Amino acid sequence: MQQKNKRILVAIDGSDQSLNAVRYLSKLPFSSKPKVVLFHVVRRIDQAFWDIGVSPMSRSQMTEISGWDLERKKKAQEFMNLAFEILVEAGFPRESVRVNIHNSKVGVARDIIKESINGYDAVVVGRRGLNKLKDLVLGSIAVKLVEKLSHVPVWVIGGNPEPGRILVALDASEGSMKAVDHLGAMAGGSKTHVELFHAIRALKTSQFAYAKTLDADYEKELVKEINEEMEITFTTAKEHLVNAGLDAQELSTKFNAGVSSRASAIIGEARLGAYGTIVMGRRGLSKVEDFLMGRVTNKVLHMVKNRAVWIVN
Repeated sequence: MQQKNKRILVAIDGSDQSLNAVRYLSKLPFSSKPKVVLFHVVRRIDQAFWDIGVSPMSRSQMTEISGWDLERKKKAQEFMNLAFEILVEAGFPRESVRVNIHNSKVGVARDIIKESINGYDAVVVGRRGLNKLKDLVLGSIAVKLVEKLSHVPVWVIGGNPEPGRILVALDASEGSMKAVDHLGAMAGGSKTHVELFHAIRALKTSQFAYAKTLDADYEKELVKEINEEMEITFTTAKEHLVNAGLDAQELSTKFNAGVSSRASAIIGEARLGAYGTIVMGRRGLSKVEDFLMGRVTNKVLHMVKNRAVWIVN
């Protein structure tokens, strides 16, 4: 099954990381190229700068500010042209890629969010922006988009990952299966390798006091029961992906029991298997505890380096 009329919004801020996000998108194994909007928000010069124009003494300053404003818009256009050419050289039809240099109205993140409601299948953003000191862990714009975009999947791109191998962090939740379906919709018809991965913590690492009283036999039985349940989930997920057009021979599953941290296990598996993309549901089974975003998803997003993380609602 081939994807039809997919639309992707890419937030561009002029940083090397946002350009790497475009490169990542250009390498994804789409069976047919989606439509892409490269979206750059031009921050407004603070109104206070323009207010000084009322004074004849400040005309020279106003000229200097206007010149600076024109120069930054020129650089933005050059940067967007570069991003455009990366996609075209990768085989995207010119008519399917649109550049939108948008004058800020209510703020960078909120303007991106407002644009995202216009029928997009995913929003792509670099992990960090131009302010590398402020965005040391995860960029402020990326954080806001992840927190606020509940209606569309968000792809957070860190470093310059190779997208050819994809790891899906799976549990038995509805959110996980939606992540599987999103992957199928975006990569259906391709030959990419996908691993379905599930990890459970050892009982001795559990926060519950009673876990300390449970013997090894009980833990083995519990792991066996969860493994059997996950086999059903794995089978269902593979059926969804095959129906979406992925090659059954390129689908694998892995179950890890007794890990100390599920997030660390997911990141470790991504490194071990050279998976450049991690696909996760926004929330897992604990919907009360993980009201906004699941703890595991949140930890992976903040801990992982040089990977793309797809967060699917």
